[in-house]
Amino acid sequence: MASVATYLNFDGDCLEAFEFYRSVFGGEFLGEPMRMKEMPPSPDMPPLAEGEGERIMHMALGLPGGHQLMGSDIMPSMGQVLTVGNQYYVTLLLDSEDELKDLFDALSAGGEVSMPPQPMFWGDLYADFTDRFGIQWMMIAPLEEELGHA
Repeated sequence: MASVATYLNFDGDCLEAFEFYRSVFGGEFLGEPMRMKEMPPSPDMPPLAEGEGERIMHMALGLPGGHQLMGSDIMPSMGQVLTVGNQYYVTLLLDSEDELKDLFDALSAGGEVSMPPQPMFWGDLYADFTDRFGIQWMMIAPLEEELGHA
């Protein structure tokens, strides 16, 4: 397997979410975002509903470590419904406590924190939260000091 990517679906705010993620992680979009209106017409598909042409068909953001976030907007006119669920997390395995804390502060802003950064019994710093776009995140970094030896 050459690489793994995390694919995220949104309901009209894919571009806004990816601009936010780029502001947190840096990196570049991998190509220009493709919009639904760029899809060639097909006799098998109805024409786009008004206002859906600007929705994102596909975009990708390169992240540190060679990972990619990919995403698109759903198409309500085609019966697609976004259901925010708990069946996925984007998990960041980080190199340091400071990196975890900085990314946690940035990504969790405006979201809902389930567990703020804290030392865990297995020897790592751990945090999890849902960001302001409904995406669930886990963060793990090695503890720089032994648990209980602050």
